[in-house]
Amino acid sequence: MFKHVVVGVDRHDGSRAAVALSRKLLAADGELTLAHVYHGDGRAWHRTAPDYETAERAKALELLETVAKQAGVEAHLRWHESYSVGRGLHELCEVINADLLVVGSSRRGLLGRVLIGDDTRDALNGAPCAIAIAPAGYSEQPVAMREIGVGYDGSAESEHAIGVARTLAGESGATLSAFEAVSYPTTAFLGGPAPVDRAIEQLVDDARERIATLGGVEPHAVYGNPVEELALYSASLDLLVVGSRGYGPIGRLVHGSVSQQLARAARCPLLVLTRTAVTRLSSQGPNGS
Repeated sequence: MFKHVVVGVDRHDGSRAAVALSRKLLAADGELTLAHVYHGDGRAWHRTAPDYETAERAKALELLETVAKQAGVEAHLRWHESYSVGRGLHELCEVINADLLVVGSSRRGLLGRVLIGDDTRDALNGAPCAIAIAPAGYSEQPVAMREIGVGYDGSAESEHAIGVARTLAGESGATLSAFEAVSYPTTAFLGGPAPVDRAIEQLVDDARERIATLGGVEPHAVYGNPVEELALYSASLDLLVVGSRGYGPIGRLVHGSVSQQLARAARCPLLVLTRTAVTRLSSQGPNGS
């Protein structure tokens, strides 16, 4: 589905995981770019010292060629200097009009949760296109796309996520499911446990029926905290797709948002669609053309 995919590459193991995930999300006729951002602090001598620039570019090229060879992929190789890895990747994505940026997580915690480092967090903040995060070790455990899930809440963002996930599922032969975590106003608990229990059960049933009306989507709904419940749901998935109200560089994904928290908690690869990403994907048509 994604025609122009950029993979953030550094010297950590997450790069290999990101490349492995990018291969599953890249359209058959798509173009893959491996990109490395090296740090610069804006000092004048950095911009004028030829030895510094030559050395950094040589190291970047060597790293990118090594990663491409190890992964067995053909890709464009790009490097860029920036004070922030995230910002540098965003700038490269804008230059080549990328529709997906893929990065790797730093490592896994004791419960298998993804713990994102500063570079991954920077890449997620304000991404000008869709962004996918690959769990650590993903390249060592290649998994076919058997089930793709969507975080759903009835919003326009989640409706767009359903559309993108539906296309991905169709192209990969995966089944499609959607999940909604519902909550109940705390004031309702003043009425006692029995009425509240019945009301919660009704909320869950309504959510499940709402998802079922989408057609071709296996419905799931529970009562609870959205991030915690989506993280548990993701353990049975090969890809979790969520929408975001972020607009990219202008309307950043807010720290602490569902998308940011899921980047830490998801048990499978995570695909986040900002409104900028939705607009770009919509303009490409159903097949990414």
